[in-house]
Amino acid sequence: MLIVTADDYGREQAATDSILLCGSRNRITSASAMVFMQDSERAAALARDSPIEFGLHLNFTELLNGASAPGPLRLHHDRVRRFLTRHKLAPVLYNPQLQHSFRILFKAQCAEYERLYHLPPLFYNGHHHMHLCANVLLGGLMLRSSRIRNSFSFEAGEKGVFNRAYREIVRRWIRTRYTSTDSFYSIKPAHDLRRLRRLFERSHAEVVEIETHPEIAEETTLLLGAEYEELLADAQLGTFRDVVKRGPGTPRL
Repeated sequence: MLIVTADDYGREQAATDSILLCGSRNRITSASAMVFMQDSERAAALARDSPIEFGLHLNFTELLNGASAPGPLRLHHDRVRRFLTRHKLAPVLYNPQLQHSFRILFKAQCAEYERLYHLPPLFYNGHHHMHLCANVLLGGLMLRSSRIRNSFSFEAGEKGVFNRAYREIVRRWIRTRYTSTDSFYSIKPAHDLRRLRRLFERSHAEVVEIETHPEIAEETTLLLGAEYEELLADAQLGTFRDVVKRGPGTPRL
């Protein structure tokens, strides 16, 4: 099964509109929505007429620029943002002094999502993939069995030994606690159709999620193009709602 998820819905008008366009042409299956952002309110209203599935795009790293974000929440967010963006290894370090702020931010974003979309998030992922940072995972912020985005998967020869080893630890953590896909890839580089074809073929045997950002012109061109449409024609498309937690000897579908 193949899930194609567009991130940053509601971040700004350009992101919202490009995602809705791709959704209306059945080029994506899901979108992850940001709350407390510039276009969050309008995006939620427009989502009611969209055929795609929506989840929550947790934001711990980009300034909350929406009018509905209360001042105290911005203070917690600023503390967490400064920590996570200080060094590239910060996300893998658990900071006990910030756990209270992480919890407040998580609960506030979930509550705001429910206010805007009138139901709890169907799945979670994170802006800059921070739903997998140590304070979120070790802090147990997401309920067990929640549907969440997996850590990046790589093809042979990609990334270094440390990167691959760390991501395998995260994938095992996800596998034992949450419901997720078998593998997860970025659509980038958008010009590499041979790679994309391999990923689509992989989805015939396992559950694959592909991440895209349609507000990027190169990705929009790919998503709306004839070659991508041809690839989709042979794919078994699905959403996170279709993904189930694997038991011993039990397939995901």
